[in-house]
Amino acid sequence: MELGSVGAQRVWIGPSLHFSATPSLPPSEKMSRIGRLPIDIPVKVKVEVQGRKVFVEGPKGKLDFNLPRRTSAAVEGAKINVSRDGDDAEAKALHGLSRAILNNMVKGVSEGFLKRLEIQGVGFKAAVQGKNVNLNLGYSHPIRYPIPDQIKVTVEENTKLTIEGPSKELVGQVAAEIRSFYPPEPYKGKGVRYVGEHVQRKEGKTVQ
Repeated sequence: MELGSVGAQRVWIGPSLHFSATPSLPPSEKMSRIGRLPIDIPVKVKVEVQGRKVFVEGPKGKLDFNLPRRTSAAVEGAKINVSRDGDDAEAKALHGLSRAILNNMVKGVSEGFLKRLEIQGVGFKAAVQGKNVNLNLGYSHPIRYPIPDQIKVTVEENTKLTIEGPSKELVGQVAAEIRSFYPPEPYKGKGVRYVGEHVQRKEGKTVQ
């Protein structure tokens, strides 16, 4: 503490405070900064806003999105600008969320998203037949998984699956559902896993 004076009065002045040059921002403020960034529209992508609904179409497919409350979007030239109603935490969070979703939609219809899975286990395999993925995972009967619209599944070497589509959410959901039929077990590593996924292995019990 330091002793100082203001006019005729003597006052105590607290110790000086040191602030970081790059203070961390609360989540709502981070989302607000994201929301203010315009989204570039590629040449082969068409974007249309009808009221609170946004339609996006490109080489990889078509998607639409209902904007949440307190947000709006407008196409200006070759960019999408997202706006919000208010500066409170909820408005900022919805602003950033809407911008992130629309950005993923534009990327999805122009470039697409993909997830890769691999199957490990003796006799375990997969094949695409029509609009279904047939999985042989050691059960008494094969598992037939229907492929959703706008999703493409390819299988190489009977054990390597690639899931592709314009919707990041749907691609991730399909991969997670296929993996859930036989998640990798920790003893022999059998099952369906994401490519590059690390599975913590355990040692089996030894017979004394």
